[in-house]
Amino acid sequence: MSIFNEVMPQYPMMPAAYRDLPTEEMERRVREIKQKHGEELLIPGHHYQRDEVVQFADMTGDSLELARLSAQNTKARHIVFCGVHFMAETCDILTQPQQKVILPDMRAGCSMADMANMAQTEIAWRLLTEQVGDSILPLTYVNSTAEIKAFVGRHGGATVTSSNARQVIAWALKQRKRILFLPDQHLGRNTAFQLGIPLDEMAVWDPYAQRLLTDQNPEDVRIILWKGHCSVHEKFTVAQIEETKRLDPEVRVIVHPECTHDVVIAADDAGSTKYIIDRINEAPPGSKWSVGTEMNLVRRLAAQHPEQQIVSLNPDLCPCLTMNRIDLPHLLWSLECIDRGEPTGIIQVPQTIAEDAKSALERMFEHV
Repeated sequence: MSIFNEVMPQYPMMPAAYRDLPTEEMERRVREIKQKHGEELLIPGHHYQRDEVVQFADMTGDSLELARLSAQNTKARHIVFCGVHFMAETCDILTQPQQKVILPDMRAGCSMADMANMAQTEIAWRLLTEQVGDSILPLTYVNSTAEIKAFVGRHGGATVTSSNARQVIAWALKQRKRILFLPDQHLGRNTAFQLGIPLDEMAVWDPYAQRLLTDQNPEDVRIILWKGHCSVHEKFTVAQIEETKRLDPEVRVIVHPECTHDVVIAADDAGSTKYIIDRINEAPPGSKWSVGTEMNLVRRLAAQHPEQQIVSLNPDLCPCLTMNRIDLPHLLWSLECIDRGEPTGIIQVPQTIAEDAKSALERMFEHV
């Protein structure tokens, strides 16, 4: 079980009265607290957050970028991380002990991160090493719990992001014959394929069946992919791409590498959240885009670039439900708790886990 699932029940819930406050009043109170606490209060906001929250963010970015920027800001005593649980954990790992990292709603988890827990991972490691010996290096996407990062760190592996996965996987395959990639099978598969590794040298590990899903000899498998996925990015399909192109062949389809392999292959372009943002920011007026990633970001990009046509590849897609638990009422409640000297939702990774997880993060930094 993840740290998130273990500790969540002990945290208080936001009082219901916050839901009844007028938006204008909540915004006024947030601004007043930000002004009162100045540099001692920092609000990082993930790209996928609601606009009502992002408007108060001191910086926006992906999870690792926000954690690293927070670590550089040594004046901040309270870091109110507007993202999900694993992101706040990474921020706590990288920041100083005197800095408190706070998640406005402890229910803001990540279904992908929770698809790999320590008990499952230990079993997988034991069974896999019994089959192929000491030939595996574990890697984990940063979208994972601190415990999984720590496991990877203890075994000489590293974390990866969607931006640097190619570099880190290339490095890892120079260290060992094969890798175990947690917890997102699609990012692992798409990146390994980019590096020239054929699909028949990849296999999925099913943590519930506790076996490798392949007819291949395990010795022939180089990339072991954990059976995990992003519930948002798996909802984009090749049929959606085909329909987009049928309606307007000039539209460029760009997707995130957490999408399934067939979608990434069928798209015109694929890359990390930052890559998608940069491509659209650099595009000329009149450009047409169909974007396969989280809806809040797509809507924000469309609003920022009225000179372009920007729509979601799946217009019926809902925003990330867990990310969207961080809303304006929760942000205000979190800030008012800090203002009263009673911060709640503090994320504190145990020291032994933090040390091993940090080694996995630092190993990534060394090789990108």
